[in-house]
Amino acid sequence: MKRKLFSELSPLTYEISVKKNILQRNVQDFIQPEKLAQTKSDTLLPVSVYKHASLIHRKLGNTDLNLQENKATNLRLAAPKVSNILIKPNESFSFWHLVGKCSVNKGYKNGVTIFNDAVRPGIGGGLCQFTNLIHWIILHSPLEITEHHHHDGLDLFPDYGRKIPFGTGTSIVYNYLDYRFKNNTQNTYQLIISVSETHLNGELRSDNEQKNSYHIRAENEYFSRENGQVFRNGQIFRKCIDKRTGNLLEKTLIKENHARVLYDTTHLDIRETY
Repeated sequence: MKRKLFSELSPLTYEISVKKNILQRNVQDFIQPEKLAQTKSDTLLPVSVYKHASLIHRKLGNTDLNLQENKATNLRLAAPKVSNILIKPNESFSFWHLVGKCSVNKGYKNGVTIFNDAVRPGIGGGLCQFTNLIHWIILHSPLEITEHHHHDGLDLFPDYGRKIPFGTGTSIVYNYLDYRFKNNTQNTYQLIISVSETHLNGELRSDNEQKNSYHIRAENEYFSRENGQVFRNGQIFRKCIDKRTGNLLEKTLIKENHARVLYDTTHLDIRETY
């Protein structure tokens, strides 16, 4: 029998672990401070680098629809905290530095969270869709992703209108599981975020035209059955293209998936392994 972690022993030990992790992050940021982006501008930078829209109400297995509505509320509260932020040369973007801790007093509601391989409600739940959007946008830029967490090894929900490859999601928990990227270029960048009735919208802008474009594709995707369990497999590659010549400058493997499927697999085409 697998031994339980300290955080799994009881609600009290879980809260103790959370507070310990938050303190460790605060100490880390104090000892090794980054120059974090915090300046906003209502004036849009002139060049649109990449934009994407993410559907808010998505079918996530048997998830309570009320949690989806609450997620929309949480996204509307958090979006203005990030929108219009400028990321200047040598500055880093931190999601939690801008959004802050979610609480009932701030208007946040119970949304979808993932805990111990299962879905459960949690205050501010659903904001991982926010960092999913940002991550997908940043992958299409020269900005360097410096902190990124994922529900590694798990395929939690069946595909429903999926537009981006499986495995490009994020996992965030205030404040010790953050999403961060750094601007190591000479350009200034700006994130624009808005929430409509149906979509979370994001755009990355810059003060200069970009020399390269970036394309993210999944390859070698398939489901396999291994020792009675079904896994989702595949690789995600990122191509860097010279916009002037169209030449491929670099093709990089950014993620390799081998994730245990946690939903009904009867409709899947599964490779049997022996």
